[in-house]
Amino acid sequence: MYTVGLQSAADAFLLSSLKAQVALALLVLFILLFFGFGSQKDGALDDTPVFLPGSHLLAITPFFRRRFEFLNDGFRKTGQSLFQFNMLRETVIVVSGESARKSFFANKHFDLTEGFKMLSGAIPVVKGVTSNLQAKRIAQIHKRLSSVQRNEHLSGLIVPILEDCRRVMETWGPSGTFDPFEKIYELLFQITVRSLSCEELADNPVQVARLKELYDTLDSGTTPATVLLPWLPGPSMLKKLWATKKIYDIIVRAIDERERSGISKPDTLQMLLDEKDERLVIVGFILGLLVAGARATGTTASWLITYLGDHESKDEVIAEVEQLLANYVSPNVSHSLSQQLSSIPLEAWESETPVLDSLIRETLRIAQPHTAMRRNLGPDVTIDGKTIPSGAYVVYPFSDVHLNPDLYPDPWRFDPSREEATVPFGYVGWGGGKTHCLGQRLARLELKLVTSMMLLGFRYSLVDKKGEQLGTSPQPNWNDILLCRPEQDSCYLKHEKSVLSL
Repeated sequence: MYTVGLQSAADAFLLSSLKAQVALALLVLFILLFFGFGSQKDGALDDTPVFLPGSHLLAITPFFRRRFEFLNDGFRKTGQSLFQFNMLRETVIVVSGESARKSFFANKHFDLTEGFKMLSGAIPVVKGVTSNLQAKRIAQIHKRLSSVQRNEHLSGLIVPILEDCRRVMETWGPSGTFDPFEKIYELLFQITVRSLSCEELADNPVQVARLKELYDTLDSGTTPATVLLPWLPGPSMLKKLWATKKIYDIIVRAIDERERSGISKPDTLQMLLDEKDERLVIVGFILGLLVAGARATGTTASWLITYLGDHESKDEVIAEVEQLLANYVSPNVSHSLSQQLSSIPLEAWESETPVLDSLIRETLRIAQPHTAMRRNLGPDVTIDGKTIPSGAYVVYPFSDVHLNPDLYPDPWRFDPSREEATVPFGYVGWGGGKTHCLGQRLARLELKLVTSMMLLGFRYSLVDKKGEQLGTSPQPNWNDILLCRPEQDSCYLKHEKSVLSL
């Protein structure tokens, strides 16, 4: 939890003068420089991964800001498929190539939780709630996420998700232009709140907007200093503390409101309460999964809808969804688009939409800039003749397989007709080995519902900031490790409503 001192420090910093903030920032920079010199060994053994040139901490800060570029630079500078660098006193080893990929995903001692905790820093940290969790609590959260995706619960989410789509899309007006990486992401954030929390939050647009604003503060506050020196009360860390405390308070208030009312509602919070889970497990489930789900699914939805703007697959998707409507909706019933789509059963969405499945698969390949992070909690292990010592952090960039031209020719081209590469772990869009996205069933459903509403509800195309047709599709920015947005102001959607009632 948060102590009064930390919260007071955060509030005090935010109200302090610019001079005081600059002074504290300079102090942080000094400490980073002072402690930022690792123990790089000039005479590395033959079985040790080569060190990345440059030993001080400032040389590896791009790992947090421009990771795609930093990792590719490392492979280029070292000329090796594996290299290492120091992060304060910790060893980080970056691996690539088919055999390394197989070893990485197959090793049962490479721990996701420990790796992500050290190297990411993008999840709200509350001791006992989202960090320092016992294995039993982690397993319990995973079990509850599986429960959210049971047939009955998922089927019950279709109507409210489509109603959220209708309500949010109506705010776009009958025609206009918007940035899909803002508006589509906002829609997916709303849907994630609906799917993974409670009606008290999801039915309150002001509260949803506030939560998104606070999570955005967490994202912007994730810096090398906050990840590597989380105990140091620097400007960014205090802002993160403040934002996390506010998120925590909003979630706790919603839980208290439900318990006081005594009214049972058909949502995820009710499921958690009915299971009589500990309060910390309930808060941790909502607080952690809200941001994880919104980021991943929001990024995918934004790119999927963007790619379909001027792609030949758009007509194929429309035909596929219209066939579902013909199969499951009476032609004599005059309902809104969202009501018609809600008549399509879960089983049909999951088993009768191969075009949507191929689009989601290709979008995950090209527009999810994941870097898998693990920590070796087992004994020393050898990968490609190099030793990965016990306790070392191990990193595998998904770009090594998904943007590999030998596996996916012309890898930046969006081509839903591609087949997955047939090499081991030739596609890891939903994870690999013992670690897979536990929420992928929910994510697939959300993506299909949002895309169907967009394609059947609007005519749209890609334009630039002047409103002129784009000559080429935008390219995902893999250095934007959270949202993969393209270059700012490079892409907009020009839309016009194509149905009377969403």
